[in-house]
Amino acid sequence: MTDLRLVIFDVDGTLVDSQADILASMRAAFASAGLEAPARAEILSIVGLSLPLAIAELAPGIDPATRDAMVEAYKASYMGLRIEKGTPQSSPLYPNTREVLEALIDETGAGAVWWQRAYDPAAVERDTAVKAALKDRGTDVRSFAGHLLFELFVSQQCADDHPSKPHPAMIEAALSETAMPAHRAVMLGDTSFDMQMARAAGVTAIGVTWGYHDAARLRDAHHVIDDIRALPALLEEIWETTA
Repeated sequence: MTDLRLVIFDVDGTLVDSQADILASMRAAFASAGLEAPARAEILSIVGLSLPLAIAELAPGIDPATRDAMVEAYKASYMGLRIEKGTPQSSPLYPNTREVLEALIDETGAGAVWWQRAYDPAAVERDTAVKAALKDRGTDVRSFAGHLLFELFVSQQCADDHPSKPHPAMIEAALSETAMPAHRAVMLGDTSFDMQMARAAGVTAIGVTWGYHDAARLRDAHHVIDDIRALPALLEEIWETTA
């Protein structure tokens, strides 16, 4: 019997820090509609929702046409900033992220086996990884391509193909693609929407405090960590209870 596991990662606020571009692009979206942009904290509070829902939350009462135009203005600004600055500067990885991901896929380190062998249960001893994206496909493709992270993940899900968080569809699709039962999976994310999504999908919710929602908003998490370097030990602890 295989001991395969699944680790699901949110992207923005968990693996990469895009808040400068998020703030600038949301302000550009509001400016395009002649509206005053919300405060920084209010903008960051809705990170994790799909863009139409996020803008509707920040500008209640706007008509659908204006909302859709603001969504396009946001995307244009975000992509322009990404092209201008390049991915490593536009959406830098959080400290120690790459090192932890690479350590987890090192069989001699954390005993984790991800990506290529994930579809061969007889060859897998422990883990595989997949990311659940929080924005549109183009944004996440550029983030992962820019950081050369594609090879670490066996599945990519995004709100272009599913309902917005906290609906569990993205996690359910990842579980289906990897033939993984929910009790053998965890979700790592920085927002309340991530934790609610994980709970709704029946997977273990791990909140991180370095992202866009503070610890108080991560109350639905089963576990909370302050440093990604704590993840391997926490996973070992979780795996011991989900044999």
